[in-house]
Amino acid sequence: MPEPTTVLIADDHRVVIEGIKSALQALPEFKIVGEAVDGLQTVELTRILGPDIVIMDISMPQLNGLEATRQIRAADTQTRVVIYSMHSDKEFVVDLFKAGISAYVLKDDPLSDLLLALQAVRSGGTYFSTMAPTVLLRHMQDLEQRGELSDDPLARLSKREKEVFRLLAEGNSVKCIAATLFISPKTVESHKYNIMQKLGVDSVVDLTKVAIRNNLIKI
Repeated sequence: MPEPTTVLIADDHRVVIEGIKSALQALPEFKIVGEAVDGLQTVELTRILGPDIVIMDISMPQLNGLEATRQIRAADTQTRVVIYSMHSDKEFVVDLFKAGISAYVLKDDPLSDLLLALQAVRSGGTYFSTMAPTVLLRHMQDLEQRGELSDDPLARLSKREKEVFRLLAEGNSVKCIAATLFISPKTVESHKYNIMQKLGVDSVVDLTKVAIRNNLIKI
């Protein structure tokens, strides 16, 4: 018989902990080694006990599930994190994926989904609630629309920013650009700042170099 997969359960609601414990009692391949009721305790017990899997809520006292996940992953541990939460907000899902979770299950889903997730993670796989791929797809579409997935830095600029960028690169003053585009000098300055941030440059000279490299202006 292989060694059972050790599990730490982290949730600030005792009824949730007891429900998970009850469900896992029928699965000898899992062994519960600890319980935590807040994020700080979760991180500390993970360090001490070294569980194979942490089942963790997002909303917890002291330290939320996202920050706890980041600390657990930053510790270079082999512990895998399974999020079990009522939250399906895009920012939570995306940030948790970036933090390196192995599974995401909603508490609204059947408890059997959590058990499926644990089996998948135990085997080295991943498992995500049906809402997670939808949320991630929308996030990717948003990034594409904003040009943030493109290798072309100019694709990150809005239509108006591209207009201001070209006029700046041609040597026009802020006042002249404002008159040309019928916007205020303050708005031009704001666009100028955003353009330089997105393109990673520090001066109008560097902006001009970018424009020349991309054949936006002639020399």
